[in-house]
Amino acid sequence: MTALQAATRETFWTIGPVGKAAFYWLAAVAVLAFGYGVYARFAAYARGREDPRDRLSNLPGRVVSATRTVLSNENQFDGDLYAGVMHTFVLWGFLVLLVATTILGIDIDVYRPLAGESFWVGDFYLVYQFAVDAFGLLFVVGVGMAMFRRYRERDGRLWGKHTSLEDDAFVWTLFLLGVGGFVLQAIGIVGQPARADEAVSFVGMAMAAGFEAAGLTTAGAEAIYGVVWWSHSLLAFAFIAWIPYAKPFHMISSFANVVARDETAGARLPNVPADLDHTNAESLDDFTWKELMDGDACTKCGRCTDACPADTVGRNLDPRDVILDLKAYRESVVDDPVAGRRDSGVATDGGVDGSATVSDGGTVPIVADEGGVIASESMESCMSCMACMDACPVDIEHLTSFTRMNRQLVDEGAVDSNLQDVFQDVMTKGNTFGESQSKRGDWADDLEFEVDDARETEVEYLWYVGDYPSFDDRNKKVARSLARLFEEADVEFGILFDDEKNDGNDVRRIGEEFLYLELAGHHVETFADCEFETIVCTDPHSYNTMRNEYPEVDFAEFADDPMMPFDREEPWNADGETDVLHWTQVVEELVDDGRLGLSGNELDYTVTYHDPCHLGRYNDEYEAPRELIRATGADLHEMPRSRSDSFCCGGGGGGLWAEHDEEVKPSEERLREALEDTDAGDGIEKFVVACPMCTTMFEDGRKTGGFEEDVEIVDVAELLIEAMEAGS
Repeated sequence: MTALQAATRETFWTIGPVGKAAFYWLAAVAVLAFGYGVYARFAAYARGREDPRDRLSNLPGRVVSATRTVLSNENQFDGDLYAGVMHTFVLWGFLVLLVATTILGIDIDVYRPLAGESFWVGDFYLVYQFAVDAFGLLFVVGVGMAMFRRYRERDGRLWGKHTSLEDDAFVWTLFLLGVGGFVLQAIGIVGQPARADEAVSFVGMAMAAGFEAAGLTTAGAEAIYGVVWWSHSLLAFAFIAWIPYAKPFHMISSFANVVARDETAGARLPNVPADLDHTNAESLDDFTWKELMDGDACTKCGRCTDACPADTVGRNLDPRDVILDLKAYRESVVDDPVAGRRDSGVATDGGVDGSATVSDGGTVPIVADEGGVIASESMESCMSCMACMDACPVDIEHLTSFTRMNRQLVDEGAVDSNLQDVFQDVMTKGNTFGESQSKRGDWADDLEFEVDDARETEVEYLWYVGDYPSFDDRNKKVARSLARLFEEADVEFGILFDDEKNDGNDVRRIGEEFLYLELAGHHVETFADCEFETIVCTDPHSYNTMRNEYPEVDFAEFADDPMMPFDREEPWNADGETDVLHWTQVVEELVDDGRLGLSGNELDYTVTYHDPCHLGRYNDEYEAPRELIRATGADLHEMPRSRSDSFCCGGGGGGLWAEHDEEVKPSEERLREALEDTDAGDGIEKFVVACPMCTTMFEDGRKTGGFEEDVEIVDVAELLIEAMEAGS
């Protein structure tokens, strides 16, 4: 038998029978501690309310999809190559070392007793050792990269109020386990001359050469091997037992979170049941099991906060801290079955720093102006742009929890007075301007043609115009431009005139769920009385809620409520038989069909385009507006933050109607980016938008930020009209 054929090594070298027995006893203790901890963690989620989404449907498919997502590290690579490489090295290194350890355990404890021999010899052993060294090295390099990023400077997105010693313990434990494994291997090579030709263990061999150069002898290696072996083993056992009780648990909960993700979360908010006893965020009991798991899945990476426009401009919102504050509060009451429950009825001490404590068996409020787990100002600062959710590598659904807390504030009448006025205007007038509904179609009076009434005439496109294009002078120009495009393309379209009300999208995200239900019910009943093929929306916000949320409303559950002004019991458009489109999607087809007579070289402006959150991140439509801009001949330059990374204008989530204490307005920051960070720089002549709210916010930011002489705000529809006129 050649040396290669006999290649192997003794696993318990220098470890006697008592040591082996102690090893297996400690291993059993570590595994039991791990198993109980994992069980306790998942059992705690059962305290949460049943999730309205079927999170576990097609579970095998979900697991396969989540496995592909996790193993590819695609979410970690998104926008951060360094983090992607680092996490890939750590993850794959850890998994290969785990599999290698499992294989060795099977050989020692199962195969050898049954077969009387080992399969951990010869070629298999050599391949095994090479894989362990290669992936072990990647693991150490990856952990080293993580430590470099964490400790290079003591600020940045990895640092915050929830950064603690457990973060240091986690990364240092991984590092010591990785390096310790190589140290143990190298000492074993020095102490076992038979392994001197084990070149496949290239890291171990290199370290062994170094130890020998430093004076370590065969006898010395044999003498210290047991101490190093036990140090490494005890650290590994401690780590296994510790996993469910601290940050390492994210290795399990993050995967579970990806399995349970809702692909339409945020764009499709969960409904509120018609239950008089229903509460939204009065206690932890109101949160679903998925929302509770979100807290455990959080790795504190800070990507959500880094992407958050509210945090960027100095508003009091840190998405990571909100999720971790809720988790910290949950952990502070987990040992008390009464604490955190709405029926405790006992006043408590608490704060908004994530360290809320329970006294006298009571609870702090989840969200409040003062003394709550979460400050109400934080929720009011949210723009509902979903940047946090898009950036999160473990699919935490921030907006679902944020909206729940907004609903609680509305229930308590604790929302901003400006928003209260908006609610009142929508309830009494049907629009956010407080204008008479009879004026809703007045924007069309200046057109040279009549706009059909879709309630009386069968049309191809039922055009939902929206509040701002109907009542705001600046956006009326956009509405007239779009009407002219439809007319030029000989499209049969009509509007609802005074039967069109506010769509409810942002009213809902501020937390006024029942007003939203009234609006949705009114519109679907109105739609039912009209004859049309497709609904076309001017505003991406309207497009989102009509496309994603109106079909989800259970009208039957509220049909008997005398407060609801609708009699409908059937769901609307549940099967998607009616297309709901944003106007850019419709006009893109018209341009492609040659119905607007554009040649593609009418204009020579240098422009940039701002992706509206509700069109882009919410509904994954990025190309239609860009194709229309290119169809005019304009030279389009992308801003650094574009497409799914687009920076919110500040108008979403009620931002259009509320006043905020911020260092700079989101719209001002976005315009600065367009003129300073875009490749064309101050050569940008027109800032192109495709959302009425964006138009409003950027026109305001253009004035307050001092950009009036630098750039013009123009809607895609206005750009198309100018191109048509230039080509005629």
